[in-house]
Amino acid sequence: MTKVETFLAGQGRASRAGYFVARTFVSVATRAWTRMSIAGREHVPTSGAFVLAPVHRSNMDTPISSCLTRRRLRFMGKDSLWKRRPAAWILSSLGGFPVARGTADREALQRCIAVLEAGEPLVLFPEGERKSGDVVQPLFDGAAYVALKAGVPIVPVGIAGSEAVMPKGARFIHPAKVRVVIGPPIRPPVPVAGARVPRAAVRDLTAELHETLQRLYDEAAGR
Repeated sequence: MTKVETFLAGQGRASRAGYFVARTFVSVATRAWTRMSIAGREHVPTSGAFVLAPVHRSNMDTPISSCLTRRRLRFMGKDSLWKRRPAAWILSSLGGFPVARGTADREALQRCIAVLEAGEPLVLFPEGERKSGDVVQPLFDGAAYVALKAGVPIVPVGIAGSEAVMPKGARFIHPAKVRVVIGPPIRPPVPVAGARVPRAAVRDLTAELHETLQRLYDEAAGR
């Protein structure tokens, strides 16, 4: 059994039950603390795989993302979070999986594609690490690549206010208003079975996602 197969095999009923219990607690706490408003929830697919692609200004963007749908979402996280066994078990049970930051982690990409091909939603922050400010930074190609490879839509999400709740380097979570705007799914071209993903297609989809995220971020911020 490959590492990817082992990873998927470990995500059974106990994992799903743990996720839904934790998600209920996180969702209630997050919505109460941030007085969060969500526009465009109807754009989140109720079935099938998709890539949820939010802007990234805070560690709070992960629990905020979990509030956008009752479906189990899968998350990538930096591999250092998995160094201790209890934390690794909890994170994996909640649908997370590690990625080696700063490297071309092919196994992480394989896991992303395996998750999508299994019909589950995947959260990827296309800006990579947390950024700051009102301008959506240049995007990495990962979200576009896995969406094209798996043939699934990208759901773009603008999140305004999370940086005030927990800015980069902050130790505490501050009460502040968060506004979320979810855009219509961006549907990539239908892939050709067995064919390589064209670089031009990845580039074009990334550019479309960047433009859409900036618009949604501005709308969420009231600009």
